[in-house]
Amino acid sequence: MQVQDIMTSNPTCCGGNTTIQEAAKLMAEQSIGALPVLNEAGEPIGVVTDRDICCGAVAEGKSGATAVSDVMSTDVLTTTADEEVSSCCNKMEERQVRRAVVTDEEGKCCGMVAQADVAREAQGAETADLVQKISQPEGRSGCC
Repeated sequence: MQVQDIMTSNPTCCGGNTTIQEAAKLMAEQSIGALPVLNEAGEPIGVVTDRDICCGAVAEGKSGATAVSDVMSTDVLTTTADEEVSSCCNKMEERQVRRAVVTDEEGKCCGMVAQADVAREAQGAETADLVQKISQPEGRSGCC
């Protein structure tokens, strides 16, 4: 099975200058927990999550006018649509991330694959392994 078989195509995205309030509104409207952040060429430069906004920006007292570029993760895990899901899962496990941005042959964002996509589509053992390895507490900080 390839990433294209389980990914969300043409995901909702934003730019680095998008405010966290606008990003939160997009997430609420689309019932999603993360937005790829793209540059003008459509290439991923980061990912902003609901957790970045809540536990980062809001907890630090930043205003809704704060740019997502101030709170986003810049170490973006990317994959391609034709990559095997198992290979993508291995990368997600290694990096302990729940999402990967899917890029096309030009490096532009064309999709998003999340731990939930794997859970819906992959075999039970593969899903359990991914959830367990991503959720390991090593190297993580914070309360939750």
